[in-house]
Amino acid sequence: MTGTVVGVRAETLRSRSRSFVPVSVIAAAVVALFFVVAAIVPQLVATRSPLDIDLYNTLSAPSAAHWLGTDDAGRDLYSRIVWGTRTSLLIGIGAMAVSLVIGLALGFASALTPRWIGSPIDRFLEILLAFPVLLLSLLFVALLGPSASSLVIAVGIGSAPGYARLIRAQALGVRDSGYVEAARALGHTRTTIFVQHVFPNAFRPLVALIALGIGQSVVWASGLSFLGLGVAPPSSEWGVLLNAGKSLITTAWWLEVMPGIAIVLVALSFTQLGRYFQDRSEGVAR
Repeated sequence: MTGTVVGVRAETLRSRSRSFVPVSVIAAAVVALFFVVAAIVPQLVATRSPLDIDLYNTLSAPSAAHWLGTDDAGRDLYSRIVWGTRTSLLIGIGAMAVSLVIGLALGFASALTPRWIGSPIDRFLEILLAFPVLLLSLLFVALLGPSASSLVIAVGIGSAPGYARLIRAQALGVRDSGYVEAARALGHTRTTIFVQHVFPNAFRPLVALIALGIGQSVVWASGLSFLGLGVAPPSSEWGVLLNAGKSLITTAWWLEVMPGIAIVLVALSFTQLGRYFQDRSEGVAR
């Protein structure tokens, strides 16, 4: 009887802990919501047009008039960061979608095809994983040329091998599960088993990683733009802002620090949300 009571209390405590949302997650959700609103309706949160030039206030430090300062043309840096959110997030989401599609194709092909097909794919993924994401992305940007679409493709391809390995591991676990064996015994076709059992059960645990991947893609894309291999000025994409301010870092530090903080906040907020949803999905599975 005592053991039963203790077990009930333990389960109650676990359910309460699962329903409790940490302050860090709430803060991450607020930050992510701000940037999502800025991407959808930037005029709602921006104070000025990102292209308004004020030659009387060039390189002004952060103040009440210009919250994050101005650049060398007198343009309000806060407004430029807000208006650049759409481009940065779209590149991050697009790159995540590309990497996910490629990762799904390679991961499932590696796990579910005959060995003579799966083994070469495994070796190919291992070779790609030996290169840093930024190096692979640089290679594809060099081949495609600098542009927003090139960033999406380059970062997506550079990130794809990691997702392919994760999907492969999930697919192998599902392939050998009892319910898949039961479906085979009932005479279901391979297509039916894949659509009804393998794909949804292998993909579901990875949904939480999408938020995490968006933040990482924004960082990689901004890094490439900082190197001059991304979107061209006068775009206010965050990497472009970093690139424009690097020559003035000793006299106008805010041109580097403020866009950098925006990139860090997006990466941290989406990463925190992704980890939270991942923990929640693992708790539900247990």
